[in-house]
Amino acid sequence: MEMNFNEQCLKKLRLKIKNNPGNLGNVCLIIGTFGFNVGEIEIKHIGPDYKIRDINVYYPCGTSFDELIKTLNKIVGVKVIGVINDVMNIHTGGKIEISSRVKMESLSDVRKIYTPGVASVCMEIFREREKYREYTSIPNNVAIVTDGTAILGLGDIGPVAGMPVMEGKSVLFKELVGINGIPVLLGTKNVDEIINTVKNIAPSFGAIKLEDIKAPECFEIEEKLDELLDIPVVHDDQQGTAVVVLAALLNVEKYTGVKLKDSRIGVIGLGAAGNGISKLLFNYGVEKIFGTDINNEAVLRFEKFGGKGVTLEELMKKSDIVIATTGKPGLIKEDMVKRGQIILALSNPNPEIEPEVARESGAIFAADGKAVNNALAFPGLFRGALDSFATTVNVEMKIEAAREISRNTPEGDLVPNILNREVHKRVAEAVFKAAIKSGVARV
Repeated sequence: MEMNFNEQCLKKLRLKIKNNPGNLGNVCLIIGTFGFNVGEIEIKHIGPDYKIRDINVYYPCGTSFDELIKTLNKIVGVKVIGVINDVMNIHTGGKIEISSRVKMESLSDVRKIYTPGVASVCMEIFREREKYREYTSIPNNVAIVTDGTAILGLGDIGPVAGMPVMEGKSVLFKELVGINGIPVLLGTKNVDEIINTVKNIAPSFGAIKLEDIKAPECFEIEEKLDELLDIPVVHDDQQGTAVVVLAALLNVEKYTGVKLKDSRIGVIGLGAAGNGISKLLFNYGVEKIFGTDINNEAVLRFEKFGGKGVTLEELMKKSDIVIATTGKPGLIKEDMVKRGQIILALSNPNPEIEPEVARESGAIFAADGKAVNNALAFPGLFRGALDSFATTVNVEMKIEAAREISRNTPEGDLVPNILNREVHKRVAEAVFKAAIKSGVARV
């Protein structure tokens, strides 16, 4: 099992700090010297000559806090009184539940909700199958399916260890667009078994969201299920990421004047994200895309749909826009950056090159992956697909989602705030219209 300890974890330090000038600054400075980042600072209590503050600290997962606490306690007027793991606390008991939309307060209610009343509803759907749209939750249910082989940057940690991610996606679905996201953990890595399992559970859902399934298996699984099922099947690591990257590039085009369709684009890392980004850019109208990957099979797959495989050095020399999705911090060196280049180094938490370093080295625009989150795309993408009863999520729907995200980005920003619910609503409306216009809607 390969663990990526570059992933950022979060803990909250609770400190009693005397009201001496510089004490809080010293605390933050020491946290920084350990290579940790200071997040939100909140005053919890004000005493006569002290304050109790909670300080969020972001640190590489797997790192001990012991030495930091010892060092902080040596500061005169500072005492660590607790370490709170808010992340673990919020996950205790799981983050989701199934709740009823109707009240059940009497036997009469039971008879309507269940037997004998429910039989008439069953027969109504039996006589006219499309009535399920009106009388069941199916049109608002999305299966969030994983085999646990590519969980975040942690790798193959299994489906059960990946459940907190699936629950997180479910929370985003419900909170942002009102969809019931239902995690489905698969106890198999066999491609045929995964396809058959999803095919057989599909009648319960209005759409399928494939999540954290490793490449290259994810490509075949998505393609075959999309052919087999009459409901949308989306692999979010490919499609959701691609939509947000296209939206970001449309904004970069506005800010820099660089014409996206006329640009030579280089994609470093041709896994699920790089593959999805490349395909969507080709579909959008970009003609020249270079790609590189340490896996030769990934390069060959990239070349089959029109890309040109090159070395990393060639890619950096030839590309006007560089998109990196490798998970390898520091991969792009300063001397590789070409003057006037645009660089999106999207690996989290540590990019292939820090944006400020890229700009200092000659890039006219550079950003990392902190803002380019696929959660900006998938809620509205699925909401629009479900509302239109689309049979698939096609290129037109994805491009319109990207355009709408771009249109709703505040001036100067790369993408909108993920919590802006109005943006998700507008993306859903754009996807709905695109589904109708392109002929895949069934409304």
